[in-house]
Amino acid sequence: MRVLLASTSPARLMLLRQAGVEPQTTAPDVDEEAVIAAVESAEGRTLAPDEHVLLLARRKAADVAARWAEDDPAFDGIVIGGDSMFELDGEVLGKPYTPEAATARWRAMRGRTGVLHSGHSVYRLRPGAEPVEAHAVAQASVSFAADVTDAEIQAYVATGEPLHVAGAFTIDSLGGPFIERVEGDPSTVVGMSLSTLRRLVRELGVEWPELWSRS
Repeated sequence: MRVLLASTSPARLMLLRQAGVEPQTTAPDVDEEAVIAAVESAEGRTLAPDEHVLLLARRKAADVAARWAEDDPAFDGIVIGGDSMFELDGEVLGKPYTPEAATARWRAMRGRTGVLHSGHSVYRLRPGAEPVEAHAVAQASVSFAADVTDAEIQAYVATGEPLHVAGAFTIDSLGGPFIERVEGDPSTVVGMSLSTLRRLVRELGVEWPELWSRS
């Protein structure tokens, strides 16, 4: 069973590999800001975090699935798309991008708990059949240590790791020691909920062990 990851995220790729899945990767051609702006304008409201991540996950997976089905009609497998956002006190915190923003973010987060929202979309592609999709959102709460010092924040930000990840933190790398507790599927915080993916794959008639790489 072939697996195509509609993402170039190193964290998502690593997560699947650790779970025994060796996917191909393809970057989705989706303008995320434009997609969100168009839907919010059409509906006259701001999307909630779970709606936001699910919309983008579905658009990413749909884009890659459509292109792959056209380019490789013999493809027999699944396409996985995902998107994540971190919410703290009702405010959605994306990637900080700059050291200043990451530093301010960490000073605000220490000693507090936020929620990581992760959208998932899985397409089943088979030769001669219409694509079928299953989707879901997973959440996990993340509690940060209250005694994280300014010096630790400065050192962490200087590594560059928190600049390009949702919420400005990781749990599976340098940011892990600053996190005291996670409630929910821990893999959600890494980038995708493996338990959610397994459920969606089974909804599409595929058993998870079929995705394991064979030597």
